[in-house]
Amino acid sequence: MPSRPTTPVDRPRVGRPEGITLGLVVAVFALVLGLWAVLVPPFQAPDEKAHFDTALHLAIGDAWVGPGDQRFLNAVQAAAGQAAAGTDSLPAASRATVQELRAAHPGIDPGAVDQMTQHPPTAYLLQAAVLRTVGFEHLRWDHALLVLRLFDALVVLPLPVLAWAAVRRLTRSPRAAVVGAAAVLAVPELASIAASVTNDALTMSLGGLVTAVLVLALTGDRRPRVLLSLGIALGLLVITKGTGLPAVPVVALALLLGPGAPAWGRRLVETAGVLLLAGAVGGWWWVRNLVVYRTLQPDGYAAIRPPQSFPAGQGPDALTFVDVSWGTVIRTFWGSFGSNAFASMSPWLLVPLTLVTVGVVAVLAFRRGPARRTAVLLAVFPVLLLAAQTSTSVHGYLTTTMVVGTQGRYLFPAVLALIVLSALAWRRLTGRTRLRRLLPVGLVVGMSVLAAVGLATARGRLVPGAGYAVWSDASLGATATGVLAFVALLAAAVAVVGVARLPSTPPDAVDSPVHPPR
Repeated sequence: MPSRPTTPVDRPRVGRPEGITLGLVVAVFALVLGLWAVLVPPFQAPDEKAHFDTALHLAIGDAWVGPGDQRFLNAVQAAAGQAAAGTDSLPAASRATVQELRAAHPGIDPGAVDQMTQHPPTAYLLQAAVLRTVGFEHLRWDHALLVLRLFDALVVLPLPVLAWAAVRRLTRSPRAAVVGAAAVLAVPELASIAASVTNDALTMSLGGLVTAVLVLALTGDRRPRVLLSLGIALGLLVITKGTGLPAVPVVALALLLGPGAPAWGRRLVETAGVLLLAGAVGGWWWVRNLVVYRTLQPDGYAAIRPPQSFPAGQGPDALTFVDVSWGTVIRTFWGSFGSNAFASMSPWLLVPLTLVTVGVVAVLAFRRGPARRTAVLLAVFPVLLLAAQTSTSVHGYLTTTMVVGTQGRYLFPAVLALIVLSALAWRRLTGRTRLRRLLPVGLVVGMSVLAAVGLATARGRLVPGAGYAVWSDASLGATATGVLAFVALLAAAVAVVGVARLPSTPPDAVDSPVHPPR
């Protein structure tokens, strides 16, 4: 039978105050990304040397090779050596161009495995195209690295707008939507990763796009163009990184079981069509892996991290695994910076922050109400990501004795789903009291403070005494970053005032979460 017709619900139009406030939030996020791009010394972001090496291989015309078969370019090894020596021994202005470095250090390092060809090449092909566009051979190697950092930051920049659109669609509250957009500031690790050379930046944005389009479908908009967009976005996500694969069952469940779905015959056809389109765009890569490597996700480290047994009577230990695994996930979700994630924000901040955030979502986001089914379906995405990386980590621990593969950033493809769930939960916390006006302002202030704490933590522990001279002249670097920080602070303050003036809707004002197509 056709789905029950829904009653149209009046929604406030997107007025100028809301648009300006959203624009300020995006501007703050852009400035924060810019600060992270120049704050972290070269190759100090997680796996950045390997990501840069992979992009450079493609930029100079090398072929894509199998997992574990790629070796670091000697030029990249030399650049990493210069970066590790610091600016006291070699000022930034004296660093060689990529062309000069390759001439002085040709070839590859046969003993150094670059594991990144275990992933699809999508992000690296884009980065290689950017390098060619800017004439990377004639740039200093650190400036070529900085170009890619800024490119990745630009890729992630739409994330606040996607968060705003998803929360706005589901809650129809301008205030909640703008707070949802600002939520990206509350996770300093997200900005630090997004402004590095990585394949996670594209994964974050595509994961956000899939979630935002899925919210449209979950709220009754299943027009062909929406389903077409969903299939393409999902295909691009899964051909970027394996952390996008859990989105496949999430999309299938949402289209099959979501509120307002049409009759079963049509919903089966729509679901199959979206999944087949996603498979044609990007799913084929993983089928290829199964055929060629007999595994879904090959291990690029297999050659240098072979299986080994625990010493007699020394393992495996479940408590040790849980302590290391979950502790690492929490730290590296909120903010633990540097190549080995050693510059962590205080656990006295992160543990309460995790408990409050997870507790509020768990208690309030899934309460009985019109949006309950949507909340449950969206929650499947981060739950599957967490389960997948835990399973991989358990296998790695049992076969290699090392707890590896646990990173909070692996949850970032589902960060927009987490933001939507948080928006639903926090709105229910306020009820109809005066807290409804005060809490959003407090949340935006708190999110801005967290962004600043993350930057301050990295600034104090990654580059003590060096300032921003790791990239350029010290006085120029300090002046430029000081201006960026001041403008970001000013824009954040104005955004807080804007949030306070935006209208809202009571959390229980809507009888049905299904909206007619716009």
